[in-house]
Amino acid sequence: MIFLYRKVKEKAFEIIESGKTPLSKIINITIVILIFLTLITVVASTFDISNSLRIIFSKFEIFATIIFTVEYILRVWTSDLLYPELSPIRARIKYIFSFMALIDFIAILPFYLLFFIKIDLQALRTLRALRLLRIIKINRYTTALKTITQVFKNKANQLISSMVVVGLLMIIASVLMYNFESEAQPDKFSNAFDSLWWAMSALTTVGYGDVYPITVAGKILGIVIAIIGIGMVAVPTGIITAGFSEVLHNKKSKGSNKSSEPNEDEKDEKKYCPYCGHRIDD
Repeated sequence: MIFLYRKVKEKAFEIIESGKTPLSKIINITIVILIFLTLITVVASTFDISNSLRIIFSKFEIFATIIFTVEYILRVWTSDLLYPELSPIRARIKYIFSFMALIDFIAILPFYLLFFIKIDLQALRTLRALRLLRIIKINRYTTALKTITQVFKNKANQLISSMVVVGLLMIIASVLMYNFESEAQPDKFSNAFDSLWWAMSALTTVGYGDVYPITVAGKILGIVIAIIGIGMVAVPTGIITAGFSEVLHNKKSKGSNKSSEPNEDEKDEKKYCPYCGHRIDD
């Protein structure tokens, strides 16, 4: 019985994690299709549609949530095979609090909360919007998104450092702009937080135009912040570009190393003379 239990768990782990067997590929494609279809229903439900169509969407949501729930349970159940160096309990805890597992859990949570908690309409809409997080699940099934994730992991420290600098500049700019513009525009720059909205749009060079300085000092500060913003936005862009180059270069290097290694047939051929055909002793 224990042997059968182990074999079933290993088979389940192979199906949901490998992505190499025909059954695993079919399941992965099915889940990706379900994710996109649920996103379509979320967007479509914001339009004025008939009650019959809403009922169809609701039933489809139940079906998709059951599939995602089964997938989540299977991943938690087989997580001790994903982390064989840990005990089963510690492996499951580590997996449950991993990023992708949290996304899986949050994606199905709104459906089950409705059975236990009375929620008003506004909160219900907010919870249903969390279903959009299912799009992040596709990261498991596409190489491109995995590459993007790897880039952000590799360059996390540099990106965080650049974001901290941008945040500090925004705070400084918002406080200065409040001091320059609060008297001239008390309704637009009533506090530093209102100025922070202007600082964000100026530093990111978006410039919505709803809040802007009218005093001379404010305009000068706006010019300086806009110029700094051009450079600051380029910093994380350069970091991410360098990260992509490094990841793609590493993948190409690994691929060339694997291709340069002789396979078993090539090794076997080297044991025989190419001219007479006799075996060459090592």
